[in-house]
Amino acid sequence: MRLSVVMIAKNAADLLPDCLASVAFADEIVLLDSGSQDDTVDIARRAGVNVFTDTDWQGYGIQRQRAQAHATGDYILMIDTDERVTPELARAIQSVLASPQPDAIYSIARRNYFLGRFMRHSGWYPDRVMRLYPREKFQYNRNAVHESLESAGAPVINLDGDLLHLTCRDFASFQQKQLNYAAAWAKERHQHGKKTSLIGIFAHTLGAFAKTLLLRGGVLDGKQGWLLAVVNAQYTFNKYTGLWALNHGYSEKSAP
Repeated sequence: MRLSVVMIAKNAADLLPDCLASVAFADEIVLLDSGSQDDTVDIARRAGVNVFTDTDWQGYGIQRQRAQAHATGDYILMIDTDERVTPELARAIQSVLASPQPDAIYSIARRNYFLGRFMRHSGWYPDRVMRLYPREKFQYNRNAVHESLESAGAPVINLDGDLLHLTCRDFASFQQKQLNYAAAWAKERHQHGKKTSLIGIFAHTLGAFAKTLLLRGGVLDGKQGWLLAVVNAQYTFNKYTGLWALNHGYSEKSAP
């Protein structure tokens, strides 16, 4: 079976070389760029990547659908430029390609990096994601953020090995990314008629803090676990205040 590694990118020149090196075993690599102003496209082309461009950004889900449409392999491995396939995971993927289970989707354990540490708890590990699948059978949904594979009840098989995710190398850029995600989430939920209240905002915020720190074992990740609990609470607060503001005719920035 032929493997197509598929990724979407914008201004990822600093991340791309290591990402590409980790998937050099693939039969083809497809990158859909959404308007990079750095050397992302040139780096990809020099590495032999099939590069395409689409600047009509309509959210992560649709962009992943567009990227997959350029692939030709039997199987898709969907990754991001801030992710790296470990050697153990590469071997597991190659084993699947040699003898795949018909119509099955393969789940990968993602190990997330947060401020100098690959987290082992806090809901950030194993953080399984469905990323390896038959190209003609499955694709991502159209969600603007928090997009996911439309599995249609297919069997899901766990693979050995980890996908390393450089989630947060720089706290300022991570925070900005979280703000952008929160605004997009609020807009999407508002468009689908979702509502929230002031009580709901604070209930969800406290719940996110407690879930990360206690239910998901954040205390076992040391100071990073505590900080991540605060970050998750802030992210949840931003999501629901954004939704509340839209419900009441304000912009996302006009939170109570």
